[in-house]
Amino acid sequence: MIGSAIIPRPLAKLPWRLIFMVTGISLFGLVVLYSAAGGSMSPWATKQAIVFIVFLALAVSMSWLSEATIKAATFPIYAAILAMLLGVEALGLVSKGAQRWLELGPVRLQPSEFMKPAIVLTLARFYELLPASEIRRWRAIWPALALLGVPAVLILVQPDLGTCIMVLLCGITVMFLAGLPLWIFVGSGIALAAAAPIAFSFMHDYQRKRVLIFLDPESDPLGAGYHISQSKIAIGSGGIWGKGFLQGSQSHLDYLPEGHTDFVFATMAEEWGLFGGILLILAFGMVVRWGMQVSANSKSRFAQLTAAGLSATIFFYVTINLMMVMGLAPVVGVPLPLVSFGGSAVMTIMLCLGILMALERQQRTQSRIA
Repeated sequence: MIGSAIIPRPLAKLPWRLIFMVTGISLFGLVVLYSAAGGSMSPWATKQAIVFIVFLALAVSMSWLSEATIKAATFPIYAAILAMLLGVEALGLVSKGAQRWLELGPVRLQPSEFMKPAIVLTLARFYELLPASEIRRWRAIWPALALLGVPAVLILVQPDLGTCIMVLLCGITVMFLAGLPLWIFVGSGIALAAAAPIAFSFMHDYQRKRVLIFLDPESDPLGAGYHISQSKIAIGSGGIWGKGFLQGSQSHLDYLPEGHTDFVFATMAEEWGLFGGILLILAFGMVVRWGMQVSANSKSRFAQLTAAGLSATIFFYVTINLMMVMGLAPVVGVPLPLVSFGGSAVMTIMLCLGILMALERQQRTQSRIA
């Protein structure tokens, strides 16, 4: 009763445990970015804090959306993002050899980031509309493959292999959870493995180098393999408890490239050790677990698939980044959300959480009515 008197009723309905957990992860990320800059809030920590606050406010605002509103907006949003991806191909800004951005006045957008949650919503809506009797037929497969394949190809040719992989994984997860026959996924995996040599030949030079370095990191330790080698040194030198705050030599002496973006986990692990790494992984695990609980408690097929797919999006972000910095996967440019510097990953994660909070709030509303 006291809490209800202090906190306004609309705010009391928010999932505060989740908000505190996400804020805690972000604050820890700011501490790491502060250290990566040599003990300074600029140039990264201040900007990251502003971006997080803005998108946290957006996520909280999205939590008041109804499931019906989300459903109605799903296909139009997908079409708009697809149009933006086509616009990137025709008019996109080229930077560092990639054409991934649209400039709309003072705003620079990367449409591929929006496609990560959008593909989950779109496929979830598609399978909700599909009659249950059709789920094991060809009608359940080819439209979903088209909805997934077109944006994946457009993202791949930008080129942006990391985002393409993320979009594919998110879409395939929804298709699997929708109940498609297992043989489709097994057969597709075998076909992809057989086609890997052909796909390798079509890769850009830097992408082929990443694959070769993943297979043999020591083949070019001062060239293409430098990132992974220095990342492993930073993580290993941190030991169990780490070297201490502001004591990371790899990042402070500039041995570790991209120590504030893709390899921020290595920067963190050097100073905070295995203990800090485990705490961070557990925190992300609790966020994903909360999202999966939203899926499990959902009454509609759309909400179940959407919540599970968005939770998987967060899981893939974290898993791919950790595998990448530890040398367990090729470097594909997937950041650690809420910790790596950059607004794109923060935006995607907060959009996912905003939709999840909306579905969770509707669950609580329905349970009180019942």
